[in-house]
Order: sequence, then C-alpha cells, then structure tokens
Amino acid sequence: MKQSGTKTIAENRKARHDYFVLETYEAGIALVGTEVESIRQGTVNLKDSWCSIDDGELFIRGMHISPYEKGNLFNRDPLRVRRLLMHKREILKLFGTLKQQGLTLIPLSLYFKDSRVKVQLGLCKGKKLYDKREDAAIRSANREIDRNVRQSGKQYRED
Repeated sequence: MKQSGTKTIAENRKARHDYFVLETYEAGIALVGTEVESIRQGTVNLKDSWCSIDDGELFIRGMHISPYEKGNLFNRDPLRVRRLLMHKREILKLFGTLKQQGLTLIPLSLYFKDSRVKVQLGLCKGKKLYDKREDAAIRSANREIDRNVRQSGKQYRED
C-alpha cells in the first residue's frame, strides 16, 4: 500500500534566517535502507548542510542522519555525502546560475512525498548583518501590533 501526500520530516529554519531564498527546487535523495528508517523516526538535522555540484552531479553535504538503532552493521556514517537526484539539464542550469551570480544551494526541508524522501533546495543569497537586524525589527513590530490588537479586542469586550 502506497502512502499519499506529503509529510515534513525536518526543516532548516536557520537557512531562512541567514539567506534570502530566491528560488526553490525539489530533488530526490539516494539513501540506504537504515537511513530511511532513521528518517522515519525524525532523527535528521539539516542545520549546517549545503549542496555542491561536482562533475555534473548534485551532492548534499553536512546533513546528519543519526544511525538507526536496529541497523547494527548496515548503518552508514551519519555525515556522509549523499547524492541528490535531479535531471541533468536542471543541474547544469543550476551550476551556471551558481557560478555566474555567486549564489548558494541550501537544503530548506526534508519530506516524504508519496513514500519517497525528497529535499527542497533553495537558491540562496547570503544576508548581511544589517539585513538580519531589519528582519528582526520587522518581526518585533508585527508582534507588537498583534499584541496591541489583542489587547484592544479584550477592552471592547469588557465594556
């Protein structure tokens, strides 16, 4: 029986804090059986991971998948380099964009799509410190507005 729909496994929240995401792509990922079982348990960390293109192939580096408890000798290195699966022309287009504009390819999330593990990649541009401060100020202002709206709503109800 095949599962349908998507189920998010892990998100890279730090990526959206450190980078402007210009475009997103979906890629499959080549895994071994014990890694899939470990992913089903949610023991994945995308925090310090990135993607690179070597010899026309796309790889994800720095993604940590904890060893599966029942996997014994079949477990692989948790930080091993894993191959991502995309069409050749898409990879070549990405490669050209990355080299031309000095952008970075960062994994944004890992999810199941119809029982297959997929990675959402973001074509990203690094944020400067002042950009991060500006985003924090905007979030703070929005929180303050929401708080005031809630307070004013309570005052009207009491009258």
